[in-house]
Amino acid sequence: MRRIGTSLLHALLVAAAMFASGSALATACAWPDWDHFKQNTMSADGRVIDASTPEQVTVSEGQAYALFFALVANDRPTFDRLLNWTQNNLAQGDLTKHLPAWQWGRHSAKEGDQSSAPTWGVLDSNPASDADIWIAYTLLEAGRIWHERSYTALGTVLARTIVAQETAVLPGLGRTVLPGPVGFHPKDDVWRLNPSYVPLQVMQHMAGALPEQPEWKAMLDSSAKLVTDTAPHGFSPDWVLYQRDKGFGPDTATKAESAYNAIRVYLWAGMLATDAPGRQAVLDAFKPLADYVAAHGAPPERVDTQTGTPGNNDGNAGFSAAIAPYLAALGRNDLALAQVQRTRSLAAQSPLGYYSQVLALFGLGYQDGLYRFDADGAVVPAWMSTCPAAH
Repeated sequence: MRRIGTSLLHALLVAAAMFASGSALATACAWPDWDHFKQNTMSADGRVIDASTPEQVTVSEGQAYALFFALVANDRPTFDRLLNWTQNNLAQGDLTKHLPAWQWGRHSAKEGDQSSAPTWGVLDSNPASDADIWIAYTLLEAGRIWHERSYTALGTVLARTIVAQETAVLPGLGRTVLPGPVGFHPKDDVWRLNPSYVPLQVMQHMAGALPEQPEWKAMLDSSAKLVTDTAPHGFSPDWVLYQRDKGFGPDTATKAESAYNAIRVYLWAGMLATDAPGRQAVLDAFKPLADYVAAHGAPPERVDTQTGTPGNNDGNAGFSAAIAPYLAALGRNDLALAQVQRTRSLAAQSPLGYYSQVLALFGLGYQDGLYRFDADGAVVPAWMSTCPAAH
């Protein structure tokens, strides 16, 4: 009896130590889309690849999203591979000192040189703040959920670097997220911004999780205005200009178009918690999109946001997946289900590319109940409580 008791005590101590370190085995909910993504879009060492490009590029946004999906899936080995690859290849080996470069891939051969082997490396070193914010957020959440202080520390340092290098105080708007450190302040009184770069639940959580960095609270406020005040006809623009004394205005360089960037604005809006601050104003801002989908059966690929006039083409499978949570948030569950079905049908006909896959992982994963966000913007993976029924 004494020997059995000792063994039991040892087992309990081991289990307690594992739980404290965040390494305890927990249920991982079935997520076939994530398994497919890992097998077909990610390298064994943790690189997300856009195979549709000649350079076989990896963008920091893809690494950021995959880190989030790995956390939702309770897939810590993949999380660590993604993080290590990102740090070693995009951040010069140290995310505490360098923001990740935006684009990495195969360099073109020098003109006239047909013999040299292709080289790989950074193609565009200018960081992208949407990726950096998602990485910082996911590290903070991974530290909380997996009880790993190193993730929390790295996320905190990265958040501070974002504030220092990728934000500015805009007159009349306050401290605001810039899309990157370089190239988004074309004139002394003009800044170029992107509404899809500031998911409000993520900004909400950063503000609450980092009280020692009060700039995040200011950026939450400016982000809410950026999202809700730039869609005069109910469609968010890919890019927008902000001018001193004039406020928001159309970005003529992109013809004030709503397309492949802006589709994420509706996705983030649809995933806001029902009791999230300001949620109703965000949902109301884009109701014309829901009306369009109800009338046409699919979201438009492109829209002139200054007139509300859509183009002739429907959005792809990823677009449908992205808007499903928004339609559900409006109570239009019939429309949401139809968009989920459209995504699955189109995916069955032709494999989805990198971007459509990540939109589908976000949108369909949310609709399937694999994760949600609470009112403070914290992520709540299903594996922490009860996995949803298989779909």
